[in-house]
Amino acid sequence: MSQIKITKFDEGPYVIEGEITLVDGKGNAFRTGSQTALCRCGHSGTQPFCDGTHKSCGFREASEA
Repeated sequence: MSQIKITKFDEGPYVIEGEITLVDGKGNAFRTGSQTALCRCGHSGTQPFCDGTHKSCGFREASEA
């Protein structure tokens, strides 16, 4: 099994590096590639992936991991 790295960006997405399989609520699995950015602001038009909307929607969150 390869190593996965998850980086939490303040006021931005979670970026996952490494091969992962994302499974939806219905159990459907799909590959995302070697780097994936997951939305945390809830406003992305490409949910669950980040499309950069956090920069313009006023998303504010900064905390230590």
